[in-house]
Amino acid sequence: MARYTDPKCRECRRIGEKLFLKGERCFTPRCAVERRKRPPGGPISRKRRSSDWSMRLKEKQKARYTYGILERQFRKYFDAAREKKGITGDLLLQTLESRLDNVVYRLSFADSRQQARQLVGHGHFTINGKSVSIPSYLVKKGDLVAWKQKNGNLPKLALTALEGGPKRAVPAWLTVDAAKGSGQVMSEPDISSTDTGIDMRLIVEFYSR
Repeated sequence: MARYTDPKCRECRRIGEKLFLKGERCFTPRCAVERRKRPPGGPISRKRRSSDWSMRLKEKQKARYTYGILERQFRKYFDAAREKKGITGDLLLQTLESRLDNVVYRLSFADSRQQARQLVGHGHFTINGKSVSIPSYLVKKGDLVAWKQKNGNLPKLALTALEGGPKRAVPAWLTVDAAKGSGQVMSEPDISSTDTGIDMRLIVEFYSR
């Protein structure tokens, strides 16, 4: 499977803002956006006004980088959302939020979506008691996401992640039980509570041009 292998901090610098792709490091002075303000590449000779197309492209790339998705899969999500009844941008964002790696991140079981993707891929989580190792798996209302236990006990990796309770606010459409190392999907993702700051309208306009 193809995947992005360049430094994550370059993605933040391309967008020009923090996407919080490196977990706790993004909150420290070591953050690349704080240390190097300009985008990656050679020096820019002069500033230019961004065109409408470039603004839409930037927003689409911002969504891709935030959720760790390559272009082909992101386009498939968009095409599927466009075929459904409803607001395309909202449906697309709901799909992105429903990914298992994002849910693991939202439940504070991982410090970043990249780490969540790795944990899921290594088989550390179950859904409704069944092991699932596909980061792009889309959860549904009522699904129970839990750390895979060993001999009836949570692994040390889970205990470290759960120590001190959730590290960030858990959205209302999810509930977490830190003692059991599990979380449940209570409803479809509430896009009004997302904190990514992505303007889905621009993404719809980009693909509809």
